[in-house]
Amino acid sequence: FTGVSDYTVHLASAWVLSEEHLEVLEMTPERESCLTYRMEFVPREIGQLRNLCVLNLDTNELKVIPAEIGLLEKLERLTLSNNFLSFLPKEISRLQKLTSLHMANNHFRELPLQICQLKNLLFLDASDNKIKVIPHHIQNLAKLETLLLFFNRLEMLPDTFCNLRNLRTLWLGKNKIRRLPRRFGDLVKLEWRDEQCSSNFEENPLEHPPIAVCRSGIKGVFKGLTLHTLLFPHHYKNIHTVFGFSVALNRPRVSE
Repeated sequence: FTGVSDYTVHLASAWVLSEEHLEVLEMTPERESCLTYRMEFVPREIGQLRNLCVLNLDTNELKVIPAEIGLLEKLERLTLSNNFLSFLPKEISRLQKLTSLHMANNHFRELPLQICQLKNLLFLDASDNKIKVIPHHIQNLAKLETLLLFFNRLEMLPDTFCNLRNLRTLWLGKNKIRRLPRRFGDLVKLEWRDEQCSSNFEENPLEHPPIAVCRSGIKGVFKGLTLHTLLFPHHYKNIHTVFGFSVALNRPRVSE
């Protein structure tokens, strides 16, 4: 902990960790909690709080999350934003009741693979990191409704991204994406509105489809990608399966 003696930390930790029936724990100076300082570590004894449903650890100076967090199997919401994290323990995959995970403004360079095992996740905020890679296993997050990935370094999305059929809100602004996956039009639940909570691709060097097409909504993206596939099939593999049907049945083969 910063600015607090080891003795004070020991007393505070012992008191909190003795509350085995605790369901909500706020350990962040951002909210009305007991903290007026920033933590540099999370005690391993956190694993004793087996009844925790909500754990907020945002806006501290954490570099590591202890493996014992995997013992909190009742956890539904975990907030880790505004820290110095670059990886997560593999044990976090045991949090199968987790529906909301906040990990914005950290030092992640790729989306941790173990997150893709949290099959009940509905909300994921990984914005404002240094993420370059989204694992193919992201398709396992079939229930995901909101995904925030703006302010990262993404250059592409895997084809399996298009299996996230329940996505309603997707923020991909301020990345380096030039081309969307050919099945992106399958994400028919994505919402395009003028409000702040709408899906967006702003400030990407998008070429296929252009950003102007993306602004028109998922139907426009679908049409744009279909047209581009017809005109430039060499940009895509397996053209006969694009969008689940043959888009080239009545068109002569284009030589590459």
